[in-house]
Amino acid sequence: MAALTRLPRPSSARALFSLTCFFLRPGACAARSMATKSAFRLSNAIQATGRPPIPQAYEWAESYAATPARPLLDMSQGVPGVPPPPAVLDALAKSAATPQNCGYIPNAGTPELRRAMVAEMKRAYGEDADVTPEDLAVTAGCNLAFVAVAMTLADAGDEVILPVPWYFNHEMTLTMLGIKPVLLHTYAREGFMPSVERCAALITERTKAIVLVSPNNPTGAIYPPSLIASFARLARERNVALVVDETYRDFITTHTPHRLFSKPQSGGVASENNHDTPSADWDWRSTFIHLFSFSKSYCIPGHRLGLICASSEIMPSVNTALDSLQICAPRPPQVALAPLVPTLRSFVRETAEAVAHRHTLFKERLPPRWVIGSQGGYYAFVRHPFKGKHANEVCKRLAQEMGVLTLPAGFFGPKGEEDRTVMDEDRWVRFSVANVDDKKVELVCLRLAESEEAFGWELD
Repeated sequence: MAALTRLPRPSSARALFSLTCFFLRPGACAARSMATKSAFRLSNAIQATGRPPIPQAYEWAESYAATPARPLLDMSQGVPGVPPPPAVLDALAKSAATPQNCGYIPNAGTPELRRAMVAEMKRAYGEDADVTPEDLAVTAGCNLAFVAVAMTLADAGDEVILPVPWYFNHEMTLTMLGIKPVLLHTYAREGFMPSVERCAALITERTKAIVLVSPNNPTGAIYPPSLIASFARLARERNVALVVDETYRDFITTHTPHRLFSKPQSGGVASENNHDTPSADWDWRSTFIHLFSFSKSYCIPGHRLGLICASSEIMPSVNTALDSLQICAPRPPQVALAPLVPTLRSFVRETAEAVAHRHTLFKERLPPRWVIGSQGGYYAFVRHPFKGKHANEVCKRLAQEMGVLTLPAGFFGPKGEEDRTVMDEDRWVRFSVANVDDKKVELVCLRLAESEEAFGWELD
């Protein structure tokens, strides 16, 4: 290629697990409950793909005896903690009840929603952002957007660079497609920021793309615009795509996420004088592919809408993949949202500010021995204080004994040897601050402090 509805809260851990299985991972949960002998052989690629880890955490929570006075506190999943505004719910209901919205639409999405999202992107990245509706395709969620882009860019045997800790669905997708994930390790001492220099050393003739997630899932790290520009510069120099998943973009409240969609300032400002622009002749369409999700910003994860922004020259190829995967993304939410998107800006901002407040509260109330390595978007990545204990073991006991549901770092990287020495990178835990209120954040922190004595383990 050229350089390139709110649901009722479950009453128990078992109900939580069942709800998660039903909506998220029915196949995985069915495998848990029944074993059958098939007369046919399954795909080698699917068998090589790791199982979704979230159901494992809910299995741990099944052992917890929740009471009204001491309920299960769930900080595991990245789900919105509030429903969308009534105007959105009303529009969704009306749209779903309209007969014509039962029909197909172009697989790139409705023109109205794509035009609306161009306007939102200009607000997010600057009015000079060079984006058109022809650069956009609406997808059935951001995970599917990633699948379509991976299918468009790479063949089996090719390589894609992923920072570790990774978002597990990205690694699962690549493995299913026979694409090799090449691991770009990030470290607590660097705030879990990926290194451009280490990434450059990983690029080979089989590398097709570098994938970033900012704000990051699972670490919460927010990559500075200058770092994203440096990765864009590297990708262009080495003729690979830069794919950035910006699902949590609207939860950056302090600065513009990046300036990749903008052309350099008049006169051709050189990159060394403008660190947020990759080069003086930068054109994002040569290199950059942007992914976005409606789930977090608009609090509609069950309606499955995502977005791809890429050069209109490669969009026909993307749409070939999308036509095979989805035909079209769900029509009713597209019709419902298109006219409302501009009116939802204050809701999106207020939601982001509420999550930012919760991050501050979590940091203030966290027991001193629990150390935050990075936080942002929906997540805080925290080092537990138990010497020689793997985060998997810590999270299991937190769920079973303390009623605090979290996810260990081991869910976001390659599986290590179970009997090996526990290293620093094995001691990190992801907390989602988005799906709990302030009171629950405080209760979680109190229980973490309790665990230091209750577990009887040596502390830092």
